[in-house]
Amino acid sequence: MTDAGLKQLKDNLWHSADVLRAGAHLAANKYGQPILGLIFLRYADILFKQHKDEIEAEYNKFKGGRMEKSIKEIAIEKCGFFLPECAYYDYINDAPDDANKATIVKKAMEAIEDENPKMFGVLPKEVYAQLVPEEEPELLSNIVRIFKDIPENCTVDIFGEIYEYFLGNFALAEGKDGGTFYTPATVVRYMVEVLNPEPGDKKFLDPACGSGGMFVQAARYMHSHNASEAEQMKFRCYGVEKEPDTVKLAKMNLLLNNVRGEITEANTFYADPYNAFGAFDYVMANPPFNVDEVNYSRVADDVRFNTYGVPRNKTKSKKKESDKKETVPNANYLWIGHFATSLNENGRAALVMANSASDAGGSEYEIRKKMIEEGIISQMVLLPSNMFSSVTLPATLWFFDKTKGRGNHKGEILFVDARNVFTQVDRAHRKFSDEQIKNLGVITKLYKGDTDSFKELIEEYRGLMEAAPLASEDLEIKTKSYWQDQIDWLSERFPEGKYRDVVGLCKVAVMDGEDGIIDQDYSLNAGRYVGVVIEDDGMTSEEFTDSLKNLSEEFSALNSNADDLEKLISENIQKLLGGQ
Repeated sequence: MTDAGLKQLKDNLWHSADVLRAGAHLAANKYGQPILGLIFLRYADILFKQHKDEIEAEYNKFKGGRMEKSIKEIAIEKCGFFLPECAYYDYINDAPDDANKATIVKKAMEAIEDENPKMFGVLPKEVYAQLVPEEEPELLSNIVRIFKDIPENCTVDIFGEIYEYFLGNFALAEGKDGGTFYTPATVVRYMVEVLNPEPGDKKFLDPACGSGGMFVQAARYMHSHNASEAEQMKFRCYGVEKEPDTVKLAKMNLLLNNVRGEITEANTFYADPYNAFGAFDYVMANPPFNVDEVNYSRVADDVRFNTYGVPRNKTKSKKKESDKKETVPNANYLWIGHFATSLNENGRAALVMANSASDAGGSEYEIRKKMIEEGIISQMVLLPSNMFSSVTLPATLWFFDKTKGRGNHKGEILFVDARNVFTQVDRAHRKFSDEQIKNLGVITKLYKGDTDSFKELIEEYRGLMEAAPLASEDLEIKTKSYWQDQIDWLSERFPEGKYRDVVGLCKVAVMDGEDGIIDQDYSLNAGRYVGVVIEDDGMTSEEFTDSLKNLSEEFSALNSNADDLEKLISENIQKLLGGQ
């Protein structure tokens, strides 16, 4: 399926949400559950069909012999699950368009869970009864029919993209609440690009996993970098999420994308289901910012949090009885500490954090200082504003690398200011384009000495420019110009194909010296180090002085006019009042 074809399919399928909004007896924030459940049902149906001949052939081959296996056993081996006939999509779609359709869908979901214990409690069931309102009992049938349009030859990757597309759209529709379960895919893809997860026998933690997008993008990254299926099978993901409905979304997401792992319903502050301390190769997360109700006594003795220090109010005394009710003033540094301590000796982490954490004072300052001096922080990236559905202000990406202190980059941190690198989606939302992700990602590669990746990216763009479509002269010119712009963006900033500091974009800051990290009071705000590009207006100093003088005179004249106008308005008001 072409990219254009996939986009059209996703847009057509999104129409199902419009159908729901028009007639369902559901709150606006509840549309996602039944629709995502139907996407999963269609996925299971198509994948099972694609393997059915193979399953039956193996069953018949060994039937009656010592190696005989049931259809169910073979199905689980071939496609990961068994689909009972009552859950076939055609069976559901062909049933009468009446209120009984909700019962049929519910029984299909129950049968799948019964036959596949790993899916128990994951699939939505009761909610479908709300999609057959008395005034429009055929509503659910209409929605089921929409997803029948997904082609029978769809791959796991395409279903994964469809699921992610719906998650993203539901997050946008829910606004602030949508940010609790979904991190925009392009932000995650950039994080993965920098983190560069390697396949094999690796463990990946997300302690605030939402709907599991970090895991999915990491798996896709490895797949796109030609990791073998056997290597990807060894890579295991471990997620923690406290919202029960979001846990279900995450489990379906992993199943749809063929990602191996576990999702546990728990509150990371008070539970440690995977014994995380020092256990993971990779940690990625977008945790909730600025949480202020975490019980201090329940985290103070936890090695996950106290290794670098637990944030605390200055006015609290350790000996006071009221300490039992003390809360952590801001949990941002609980998260940061947890990410750092969950890494094994070669581990790497990437996380989204509020900008305020980069310069936070008090006890948080001491935690940050300790981390910087230890050398675990490898890179800081300042994001553009409006990249998230939940907040409009820019956030910061933190990257940790436990090997950094043993390598050539000990005592320094790479800062990237990406606030001016974005693609506008609509008035209120921005994203990274595929090329912006690659361009920003190659900065990290160059910093690490990987000049080949830079050359390969330039060559990739040149190849795409030469292959520009010939449908029309205007389209060809526009396309060639786009790829040339990408080449120019890279070549102008890194003309020798090697890393260098670029004002307004990137800077390697060292600990000591003028404007070093110590001199900047251990700030991790990229803007302090990278600087700002001042555009050359072509004026001489004399011309600038004359221009400024003229502007000053004009400003004085405007102020004088404003004073006169204010007096005139006041006089007119007094005359009006006096005339009454």
